[in-house]
This record gives sequence, structure tokens and C-alpha cells, in this order.
Amino acid sequence: MKAIALEKYGSPDDLRLVDLPDPKVAPGEVLIRVKAAAVNPVDWKLAAGYLDPIMEVRFPLISGWDVAGVVEQVGLDATEFAVGDEVFGYARKDWTQNGTYAELVSAPVRTLAKKPAALTWEQAAGVPLAGLTAYQSLKRLGVAAGETVLIHAAAGGVGSLGVQIAVALGAKVIGTASERNHAYLRELGAEPVTYGDGLVERVRELAPDGVDAVLDFVGEGAVAQSLPLLKQPGRVASIADGQGALEAGGHYVWVRPSAEDLTALAELADAGKLTVHVDKAFPLAEAAEAWRLSQEGRTRGKIVLTV
Repeated sequence: MKAIALEKYGSPDDLRLVDLPDPKVAPGEVLIRVKAAAVNPVDWKLAAGYLDPIMEVRFPLISGWDVAGVVEQVGLDATEFAVGDEVFGYARKDWTQNGTYAELVSAPVRTLAKKPAALTWEQAAGVPLAGLTAYQSLKRLGVAAGETVLIHAAAGGVGSLGVQIAVALGAKVIGTASERNHAYLRELGAEPVTYGDGLVERVRELAPDGVDAVLDFVGEGAVAQSLPLLKQPGRVASIADGQGALEAGGHYVWVRPSAEDLTALAELADAGKLTVHVDKAFPLAEAAEAWRLSQEGRTRGKIVLTV
């Protein structure tokens, strides 16, 4: 199979399109013919070695955890799916080597769900990691109908899905974003506010009594800025400032594979309550360019590779 791989920790310049053996399909796994794979910042951060202290990485490394594709082979006792099923998933295993930037990937059934019919392959590939991160953060904080949620980096891959999920839960959403993304956030159902000095005052204009929960998807001091706005201490979750969130009595969220949660996201998509803005799609061979765009940090929605 063709795959994008690294021989050692490195940068976008070190990515190569290579021929590698087709993946083995273990019990409880299926083999997927990849249609699309999403790019996430964690992909190039892991490839640079930033996560080496906590994650087992083996080479040659095929990056990527997000996938949408068609089941081509079913492993032993993988009764949840059949050949020909259209699936999507956050295909993270116990170690990192055989990722989704490839023509084929084997994935545990616990990481997969049926692809939502309402989404294209590219959109479906953009859901799993970002959507699960947002969904699990909202669940961790117990966000419910009638509450007000402040979401930082609301126009990004995680944030834009978080806005839609929170709106579907019946929450009022205030989202931080640059001015150019305000109209986009309104389309998603959020009330936008601009980053920077005076943020607390701008949020209070929209929520005079403060907010019930804060989701930080950017870091850069967002947790500390938000604490004066919380009605109840501790209802803050961050994927970028874990120490700040924990010191505030909140949660440091690292996304977990979950077929159940993926199915819930698929149901939201098929109900017309969740969609994915694909900022740009690159062919597999141009993964390095996709990483460079991701590293700029100004993406609206998702960057995707098509296979």
C-alpha cells in the first residue's frame, strides 16, 4: 500500500510517500480502505517528538488517527461490522505506528462507528478526534440545556464542533474567535466575541451573570482569563492548559476512542445538527503541505487528506 511515513522524528520536510506492507488485521479489528484522513495538530506534534515522554512511537511511523472509509476485511470476532460497511473513527491503538495517512489501515472496532450518511468522506474524516474531544469535554462538565458555555477557539476544528454539540444540547454558546470568523460562528449558533484585552467585559455584555462552563481549546492564558466569569468554580475543561484547568478545580481532557460517543456524533450529523467545514483538502501525497497549513494555526474547521 501507499502511505505517508517518517523514518524518525522530524518535520513536514521529512514526510515521504512510500510503499509499505498492507496492515495485519488482529482479532477485534477490521481493515479499512481509506477514503479520507483528517489532519490534527497532534499529528505533527507527535511526529516532532513532543509526546515521546508519554506515548510509545515506533518507526516507520504512519501518522494520523482520523479515518473515514470502507471495511475491506473483518478480523476474528469483529462482528460489529461487515465487508462493505462505510465507517469512520478515531483509530488510536495502544502504540503509534500504523496510522491513517495510508491507503489501508487496520482499526479496533471499539474505535469505529458507521459513517453518517449526511456527511461526505472528507467531512466524516474531520469528525472523530475533534468531535470526540468536544463531546467528551462537554460531558465531563455536565453541560445541559439552558446553560451558558464559553468556548475558546470556537472557529477551529474542535471548537466549531463543540459549538454545534453544545447548541444541540440546548446551551447558549459564546465563542471566542478572530473578527474574520464571527459570521461563521453565528452560522453555527454561537455569539462571537473577539480575543484579547477586555474579553471579560465583552463576555459579560452577553452574559451579565457569568457563564456556567468554559471549554478551552487554545491555551494561551484562556483558562486564567475565564475564571472570573464562572458562576461555579471548577466547571472548566482544557485540552491546551491542563495545569491551569486542574489548578482551577477543572479537567484536563485527552480524547479517548469511543464507538458509543462516535455513534452519538453520527446521529447528530444525520439529524442535521452537526456538520464539518473542510477548510482545505489535500491529496495524500501533499501531506507535508497540509501540515504546514495546520502549523500556521489559523484554520477554520478541518484540514483533510483524500486517498
